[in-house]
Amino acid sequence: MVTLPPRAGRHCYAAVSPVHSAFYFAPELGQEFKDLGLDDKGAAYFAARAAPMGRVGAGTVTATFYNFAYATVARHIPRMWDVITPEDALAARLRVVDSMLLRLLGEDVLASKELAEATELALRATEGCSRPARPLYAGNADLPVPDEPHLAYWHAATVLREHRGDGHLTALAHHGLDALEALVTHTATGKGMAPKWVMASRGWTPEEWAAAEDRLRARGLLDAGGELTDEGRLLRQEVEDETDRLDLGPYEHLGAAGTARLTELGGAFSLAAREAGAFPTGLISKS
Repeated sequence: MVTLPPRAGRHCYAAVSPVHSAFYFAPELGQEFKDLGLDDKGAAYFAARAAPMGRVGAGTVTATFYNFAYATVARHIPRMWDVITPEDALAARLRVVDSMLLRLLGEDVLASKELAEATELALRATEGCSRPARPLYAGNADLPVPDEPHLAYWHAATVLREHRGDGHLTALAHHGLDALEALVTHTATGKGMAPKWVMASRGWTPEEWAAAEDRLRARGLLDAGGELTDEGRLLRQEVEDETDRLDLGPYEHLGAAGTARLTELGGAFSLAAREAGAFPTGLISKS
């Protein structure tokens, strides 16, 4: 068995994942899907992310995305599949990625040996993933790997993100955090989205947010000011540690040296994307 440094997999994921996540904030996403008939950017998000699973319903999307209000999902699904097919959505998202990465990273980076190396490492890491109990990962893993290195890198980053994400949902459910409680506690760590972004994008109301806070206070996880208690911080740490354990496969397969190198390369690409404006100001709850 390969021995990795503590949290090496988490650090690698954190280095690579922003290039995947930038997709959902790209102006190209809204425009590309609008051209196909989806005027609402929320519908475009659902179509782009759910498409690898095929023509699924609102219940499946709510279950696999975990932290969206069902009513928000059901406003778009299944109706959006009458406007755009999953196959159309998959083709559109690659066009978005192509344009987005060229804009954020530039032509020289996309043609660089460093990006080619990172792509090879990221794809090798995906070979260590597993399908059981990971529906979003499994859907993406069944897709063909694009020929172009920058598209293949985004594909690999997406596969790794959904693999970790599926495991994370298992950990959240195991520790008794429902969809909104998971968001509230994550925001309280200072690493999650600010409440205004959560409520705007996930479909929750201020009243529902306050009710979730009350439930967490009753469990001793949140204090009167909305901060995590010691017990709350411990629970979030247990969730992250369990997520790490469930997501070891890709990085053990890649090995310590490969994981470290992918972390280095991926971190540089993600930093460049951030500096180029990949994410909106005020997205994260606090520094």
